[in-house]
Amino acid sequence: MATSDDSSIAQNFASFFNGWLVRLERFHERLVQALNEDDIQHQQLESLIQQVLSHYEQYLVEKSTAAREQVLLFYSPPWLTSFEKALLWVGGFKPFLLFKLLANSVTELTPEQGEAIERVKCETRREERELTQDSATIQESLAALPLLKLVRRYGGRIDGELSELESAMENMKVEMLRALERADKLRRTTVRKLLQTLSPVQTVKFLAASAEFQLTVRKRGMQKGQERASYFTIINYFVGICNGE
Repeated sequence: MATSDDSSIAQNFASFFNGWLVRLERFHERLVQALNEDDIQHQQLESLIQQVLSHYEQYLVEKSTAAREQVLLFYSPPWLTSFEKALLWVGGFKPFLLFKLLANSVTELTPEQGEAIERVKCETRREERELTQDSATIQESLAALPLLKLVRRYGGRIDGELSELESAMENMKVEMLRALERADKLRRTTVRKLLQTLSPVQTVKFLAASAEFQLTVRKRGMQKGQERASYFTIINYFVGICNGE
């Protein structure tokens, strides 16, 4: 059962996240508009790029602050749809997704750029694999959470076993936070390395594709949630009829 503090943290971050998505959609519109302008200046592109990157950095800062208070929330965020949660990897997107978005949005790479991106890809794949192995151990430990809640509720303290279990869970939360911070650092570092290889126009294309992907996943998740809700409403309606209600 979530505590009032957990609920408060979740509600506050959900409010921030929803507002952040609204602002991301506006940035996406500006990125697309910039790509359609023939006479846009280099300085204008650079300014827009920095604004978008600052927007993503704001998300990471807010996420880090909230995760330090309750890291469990970020392994199954209640503010995300089921569809979005299905794509989660250590509290966020898989860094390797960035290379797919780049390949689909930026096609005019020079040989030098291609080689640099391949090096970043190899580094990211190696670190991602290590983190995946570490997070698998964490996921196994998460299975103990329902047991801890049951013991707290019905079992009482038996020879210090509950105290030991709670201590183990606190240690697990520390490991979860460490893994989340490592994953966010890898996501941030991968983006930075990729952008170092791209021109301003290429960067705008990449950022536009990244924003569009996140917004599309969100929209699709919301649609699926509404379809599911409608389905259960219809089922309940017919159940009521069958029961004579």
